[in-house]
Amino acid sequence: MSKTSLTELAHQHLDLARDASSGRSAHTVNGGHEHALRQTVIALLAGQLLHDHESGGEATLQVLEGHVRLVAGTDSWDGTPGDLLAVPDRRHRLEAVEDSVVLLTVALQVGV
Repeated sequence: MSKTSLTELAHQHLDLARDASSGRSAHTVNGGHEHALRQTVIALLAGQLLHDHESGGEATLQVLEGHVRLVAGTDSWDGTPGDLLAVPDRRHRLEAVEDSVVLLTVALQVGV
C-alpha cells in the first residue's frame, strides 16, 4: 500500500511547470505501461494545452486546481476543482484556461 498527497503533487508540478519552457509538467502516480490502470498528475499553465490526440483507453480527468477545457470536435466541457470529466472516445485536446492541475486516470488493455 502506498499513500500519495495529490494536493502536494499538484503544488509541486505547478512549480515545475512554471520553470519549464513547455509550461507543463506530469508525473505518473499509479500504474504505468505494464498495468491496466494508469493515473497521472498533469500541470498546465494558463494558455497551454495537450494537443489533439486519440484516447488511449477509457479515461477520466479529475480537476485538482484551476480551470480546464476538454475539447472534442465542436463539443467542449469546462472543469474546475472537484469536477470529474469523462474523456470522450475520439480525438480531443485539453486546454488550461488558468494555471491548472488534473489527475488523468486511464484504463488500458494490457497484453492485447
